[in-house]
Amino acid sequence: MDTAALIAVIGVAFFFTYTNGFHDSANAIATSVSTRALTPKAALAMAAVMNLAGAFLGSGVAHTVSSGIIETPSGNQGLAILFAALIGAIAWNLVTWYFGLPSSSSHALFGGMVGAALAGGTEVIWSGVVDKIIIPMIVSPVVGLVGGYLVMLAILWIFRRANPHRAKRNFRVAQTASAAAMALAHGLQDAQKTMGIVVMALVISGDQATYDIPVWVKISCATMLSLGTYAGGWRIMRTLGRKIIELDPPQGFAAETTASIVMYITSFVYKAPISTTHVITSAIMGVGATKRIRAVRWGVAKNIVLGWFITMPAAAVVAALIYWFVHLFWG
Repeated sequence: MDTAALIAVIGVAFFFTYTNGFHDSANAIATSVSTRALTPKAALAMAAVMNLAGAFLGSGVAHTVSSGIIETPSGNQGLAILFAALIGAIAWNLVTWYFGLPSSSSHALFGGMVGAALAGGTEVIWSGVVDKIIIPMIVSPVVGLVGGYLVMLAILWIFRRANPHRAKRNFRVAQTASAAAMALAHGLQDAQKTMGIVVMALVISGDQATYDIPVWVKISCATMLSLGTYAGGWRIMRTLGRKIIELDPPQGFAAETTASIVMYITSFVYKAPISTTHVITSAIMGVGATKRIRAVRWGVAKNIVLGWFITMPAAAVVAALIYWFVHLFWG
């Protein structure tokens, strides 16, 4: 087994986690920054710390990624498949980051895995793809949209007699907690996805026989995600925080609370690797719709949703092309 190939795969996996961090940092803090509940630097520091903590809360998502999407390939060919999958995901992350489009790093990774596996002749576990990726990809944004709408309606009703200025001040403080919960959920979801890839690489190389996650893998993935988060993703943050709808503190609190609940349930109960981007974006739309339907800039929302649907196929195509190139050297 080529040790250099294993090191290359793990290194690229860590770099993917870093891009995931700065690409998705907006998910956790855009609403808090846009409502001025937190300063950008404070929000990024808080999100980085909570990302790190969230990575240690569970392992269900990591096991789904490492053994529930594609059959574990073997030898250098298997490492080439993982390498190509990660490059495909990174390429899509960078493209969507450049254009400020909040697409899903998670689904870029899954698309890359499927595309590289098909190109490499490795079996895709289609039942796992449907049950753990496709269905949650469709259901979680709908739940986020409806949940955000209902949570915001509840807030409006409960505080209907409150002083508006005092209520906004209180919700600005409450947003610190909701943003922290969102960042913790982001770490719980997204750090585990890379853990799953690294563990699969270790199994392929023969360095370990089980899919248990070593402590060093948890620490490394969590640290890279946190560093990426602290680097920030300002282009995407502007899209989430301003371009969809102008948020106030109660709306930001409602969106973050809704998204966090959805992510905790899918992580702990269903062990499904969902997209934090999909959930928070749809929650923001749902919250905004309580103001009035036309308050949401549906043209921007349409472009975001279009990005969701093309993410997996686009990353799959890039990953397949990368695999055919890499296979010339690693085959």
